[in-house]
Amino acid sequence: MGETGIKDRIEPFLRKLPAVKRPEKHVHFKKKFMWTVGILVLYFILSNIAVFGLSKDSQDVLESYRAIFAGASGSIILLGIGPIVTASIVLQLLVGAEILPLDVSQPKDQAIFQGLQKLLVFVMIVLETLPQIFGGFLQPDAGIASTLGIDTGLLAFIIFIQIFIGGVLILYMDEIVSKWGIGSGVSLFIVAGVAQALISGIFNWNPPFIGKPIGLNIAELGGRDNLPIGFLFKWQYLLTDPSIGLNYLLTSNGLLLMLTRGEILALFATVIIFLLVVYVESTRIEIPLAHSSVRGARGKFPVKLIYASVLPMILVRALQANVQLIGSLLYNRYNFTWLGQYDQYGTPVSGLVFYLNPIRGPQDWIPSLAAQAYPGIQLWQIGLHFLVDAFILIAGGILFAIFWVETTGMGASRVAKQIQRSGMQIPGFRRNEQVIEKVVSRYIPKVTVIGGAFIGVLTLIASMFGLLGGIGGTGMLLAVSIIYQLYEKFASEQLMEMHPLMRKFLGEE
Repeated sequence: MGETGIKDRIEPFLRKLPAVKRPEKHVHFKKKFMWTVGILVLYFILSNIAVFGLSKDSQDVLESYRAIFAGASGSIILLGIGPIVTASIVLQLLVGAEILPLDVSQPKDQAIFQGLQKLLVFVMIVLETLPQIFGGFLQPDAGIASTLGIDTGLLAFIIFIQIFIGGVLILYMDEIVSKWGIGSGVSLFIVAGVAQALISGIFNWNPPFIGKPIGLNIAELGGRDNLPIGFLFKWQYLLTDPSIGLNYLLTSNGLLLMLTRGEILALFATVIIFLLVVYVESTRIEIPLAHSSVRGARGKFPVKLIYASVLPMILVRALQANVQLIGSLLYNRYNFTWLGQYDQYGTPVSGLVFYLNPIRGPQDWIPSLAAQAYPGIQLWQIGLHFLVDAFILIAGGILFAIFWVETTGMGASRVAKQIQRSGMQIPGFRRNEQVIEKVVSRYIPKVTVIGGAFIGVLTLIASMFGLLGGIGGTGMLLAVSIIYQLYEKFASEQLMEMHPLMRKFLGEE
């Protein structure tokens, strides 16, 4: 009775939160497509609007997670989808631990869950922005403050307001795509960010703006601290710089340079991961269906190998990103070293934060490269770092896959209701919701666990070799999987346009 009373009191408040109105009737495919393209264009515009008053000395502590969070450094959307993902993690953990007594299979509780998630996103925007400002990562420009005749404290508040507005815009842009477009805004922004990074990783002729030589000291090569970012210009430099020469490239150090800093490993890993994800996305178990009243009307319910998609990997990496944000803030602001230490580039080099930091390429697990990237590191530390990240990816993939399936209506009970409501049944079994649920329960829970573990392994392999553009294994997996799912979504939307009766089976009202 108490739980029901709390729900009844909080529901009216959650309904008052600004929301995008749902369409009252089916939205035509062309209109959905236009909304999706429009939001994508707006995203790119916002990613190029710089935060006014931000100093050039500011540090992007989330730079390593850009492919996942889909933000843009120095722009008003620098938080990207971080607050949305973090809010989802918190709520899923609270619901999974039954601290929040919500049954997301019930429409009322699902509405409360979504309302709480939106409210928590506002909170997370604040909690992810203020530490970066107070921690000195986002610094106000003293020159601009002087020109405006205000102190740097007020300019810091103006910076906060801009980032807050950017975070809110991302939230409602995601909601617009989810209700009026195709797919979800979160997925769309991830693909946009990864595509942008991948193009930069191929064609960018500039050296990295901030960073240190990773894995192999190439200071001897023409006095350059960093090779160009882009793969093509990187190789142009390696092959034409007279201080390097072909003879050096054919030595053991030269071959190591070509494989790591020359990104040959990254190129092969990018292509292989792309093909693997496409193959895995097409691997599925198909449960046969037949219409109970229309003879000859048959169909199939596909249960993919990665049934929960790769989105749980966002939650895993987001959790690691928040740990690093807190650790970096405590170290830089309060000189708190119990969790570990960071170098001047914001990279964790010791302690718990080092072991919880994701593997990002060969320099994190090949001993000779790791010794240069982390001076003084021991072999057992390299091995432990690798094993911890492997455990986080695989165990986290399983855990969040289960939560994702249960909280998004993909569980066996919801699927059984969907099949029952559509008028379909499983041949050879009675047309009964409990019977259908029993059959699909043979597959969905097992495939969810196997798929969560498998995608964790794929992410680990991709992270080990690094990918073009520094997008990371998680970013590449997400992008390829989302593009494949968008392709399927486009196909289903067109199918519903041709056969309106399919809307009911595919979840459209």
